[in-house]
Amino acid sequence: MKAKRDRSDPSIEVDGGRREAAILFVQSDSSLAREFVEQLRADRFQAVLASGAEHARTLARMHRVRVVVLGEFEPLRGALDLLEEIRGADEAGGTRGHWDARLPVIAIGSGAGQLELLRAFDAGADDFIAAPVSYLELRARLRALLRRAEDAVEAPTMSVGSLAIDTAAHSVSFAGVEVELCRLEYELLVYLARKPTTVCSKRELLRAIWNHHTDQGARTLDSHASRLRRKLDAVGGDGFVVNVWGVGYRLV
Repeated sequence: MKAKRDRSDPSIEVDGGRREAAILFVQSDSSLAREFVEQLRADRFQAVLASGAEHARTLARMHRVRVVVLGEFEPLRGALDLLEEIRGADEAGGTRGHWDARLPVIAIGSGAGQLELLRAFDAGADDFIAAPVSYLELRARLRALLRRAEDAVEAPTMSVGSLAIDTAAHSVSFAGVEVELCRLEYELLVYLARKPTTVCSKRELLRAIWNHHTDQGARTLDSHASRLRRKLDAVGGDGFVVNVWGVGYRLV
C-alpha cells in the first residue's frame, strides 16, 4: 500500500520509495561542496553539483531543479550573475529553457559582511548563509525553503478588496489591471494578503520570506515593500501597502 505523504516533509515519491526534491549546488570544485552533496544524498535529497554557471545550465536542462544553492565560483561575481540570470528567466527567452524565475535560491557568502548579504538579497536570493557553513544549518534552511515553495503552490486564489492574486498563475491584478512584480515582491504581497489588516512585523516578514531570524536584511525588506507600494499605486491602489513606522507592514 502506498504510504500517505506527510505535507510537513517536502519529498517526492519515486518508484515506491521517497526521494527529496532535486537540489542544484553550484560551487567551484571543492571538497566541502562535494561533502555537502554526498550528505544531502545520504539524507535522500536528489542533489547534483555544478562547478560553474555553464555547468549549472547543463544540469538544469537535465534535472527537475527545485532549489539552487549558490556558493563561490569564478569569476568573482559569477554567483550573483547566475542568480540575476535565474531571476530574469521570465523576460529572457534564451534562459527560459534552463530556469524558472521562481526557483528558491540560497546564497553562501564568504563572510557575514552586510554589503555581501545586501547584494545577495538585491539580486534575488531567498536566503543567505555566511561561511563557515555547517551541513545541519544548510539542511534546515533547504527544508524551510522547500516547505515555503510547496505552500505557495498549494495556496488558494486570494482577494483583498480590489486586489486579486492567482497563485496558480503566479499573477496579481488590481481592479482588473495586471501588476508585474518580481518574485520577492510577489511573496511579500502574498504573505500580507493572507493576513489582511494585520500588521506584520519586520522580523516576522524577514523570517517568513527571507528565512532570517534577526533584523539583518531590514533595508532589503524596506526596498522591496517600497517598490511593491509604488507598483500598486500606479494602478490605483494608493496607500494599499501601509508602512506602520517602527513595526512593519500591512494591507488596508
